[in-house]
Amino acid sequence: MAYLDDATAKVAAYLADHESRELLRFITCGSVDDGKSTLIGRLLHDTRALFEDQLVALASDSRRHGTQGERVDYALLLDGLAAEREQGITIDVAYRFFSTARRKFIVADCPGHEQYTRNMATGASTADAAIVLVDARKGLLTQTRRHSFIVSLLGIRHVVLAVNKMDLVEFDEAVFRAIEADYHALAAMLGIANVTAIPLSALEGDNLIEPSSRTPWHDGTTLLGVLESMPAGVAHASRGFRMPVQWVNRPHQDFRGFAGTVAAGEVRAGDEVVALPSGRRSKIARVIGPDGDIDVARAASAITLTLVDELDISRGDVIAAAIDPPEVSDQFAAHVLWFDEAPLLPGRPYWLKIGTREVGASVTEIKHKVDVNTQELLAAKHLEMNEVGVCNLYLDQPVPFEAYADNRELGAFILIDRQTNATVAAGTIDFALRRASNIHWQHVDVDKAARARIKRQSPRCVWFTGLSGSGKSTIANLVERRLLALGHHTYILDGDNVRHGLNKDLGFTAEDRVENIRRVAEVAKLMTDAGLIVLVSFI
Repeated sequence: MAYLDDATAKVAAYLADHESRELLRFITCGSVDDGKSTLIGRLLHDTRALFEDQLVALASDSRRHGTQGERVDYALLLDGLAAEREQGITIDVAYRFFSTARRKFIVADCPGHEQYTRNMATGASTADAAIVLVDARKGLLTQTRRHSFIVSLLGIRHVVLAVNKMDLVEFDEAVFRAIEADYHALAAMLGIANVTAIPLSALEGDNLIEPSSRTPWHDGTTLLGVLESMPAGVAHASRGFRMPVQWVNRPHQDFRGFAGTVAAGEVRAGDEVVALPSGRRSKIARVIGPDGDIDVARAASAITLTLVDELDISRGDVIAAAIDPPEVSDQFAAHVLWFDEAPLLPGRPYWLKIGTREVGASVTEIKHKVDVNTQELLAAKHLEMNEVGVCNLYLDQPVPFEAYADNRELGAFILIDRQTNATVAAGTIDFALRRASNIHWQHVDVDKAARARIKRQSPRCVWFTGLSGSGKSTIANLVERRLLALGHHTYILDGDNVRHGLNKDLGFTAEDRVENIRRVAEVAKLMTDAGLIVLVSFI
């Protein structure tokens, strides 16, 4: 019995020690065939993060799918899809967990091919650090620059430059120094301040866990040593309390709590808070953790809050410190990375999800796109897949937010296609467009209902669509004649007629067609507000 108690105590102590270790999330990125999967596979192997059956399976898979002859192919630990193993490439983002005596790690192995850049951005969105691999034989390539730009865009400020395959260049110091100098120049241009360069061979294990005798000219820094010592997490110590509401917890009529994860700052019972975007204020009554009431909750804690006052708060709202609340706006400037094969066109409606809130949105203007190779700003009317642009966005309702540089959780968003529900873009907020706060609805006494009553009809918008020559205008004309004979007040908005005036400045490009529809929809909205029955004939 004493033996079992002792074993139980040891297991409990081990689990407590493991839970207390700091967690670092990092990604591996770079161009195709730079050895990202091999590096992580070897790291998992050398840190003894593999079980015996995994080692047996790895040896078997290496003989069947491997690219290293009779040797173990460590990349197979990460390349899980059949297509990845057959082609010897990474397609999906592979996440792996491992730990050492000093720290826990979650690593995302990101694909190197250009068409999978969006997958890389997904992996980088939650990372604290990045390992950028460069093949010593090739130096910096286009995809190396592209991934480094995305790393900087997503606020990752700690980068390890892993110059891989040094064994194929005889561990030549001159080769390493040249690549190191080139990348430091790129990092300076991108605003990445912390770069540590390490010469290594992922396949052979040089400078991964232990210093290599084949690089006597190196200072002895190892990849694992750097990962164990670099800062983890994104600090928001200077920011006030923020918590996006994920769920309103109402188990019975005597309890109403607001559940979510603290995005920044800390909160205690008695703190004065504000609910956004409504602006209503109250005080914290209780802070409830997984095991009951707690004194204080800090960033990354999952909690439930109760308030002294009954406020109308729902999913997507933000509870924040009253003395230092985030901004609220319905227009802002942002960097947008486009994922979809169909281009981003200004004026087209999307769903925007920020935190736990989802609202209607559209890109009103593409200020410019960024050449990820040279960081040159280029004029653009649309964004193609994997392109990055600086855009102005308009939302159909105001949302609380912060600049991404200040708060990842309240500064990052995705755009969702309204028809397919596919995620078509990811973005980072730069700042609010101040003009949004200067525009207000002017109250008028005569409203839509009053205008409809005097016309004795129900305002409607009927939209006729179809290909050119399909008879839209003919049918709309016949319908209007019939409605007019019945005494109704109508108006036709015809595609050709509108291009003689309101839309005479528009051509027939994809961008102009979207703007053509947007303008006509706004006019139709105004006409229905005037009490009319509007017939729209547009492709």
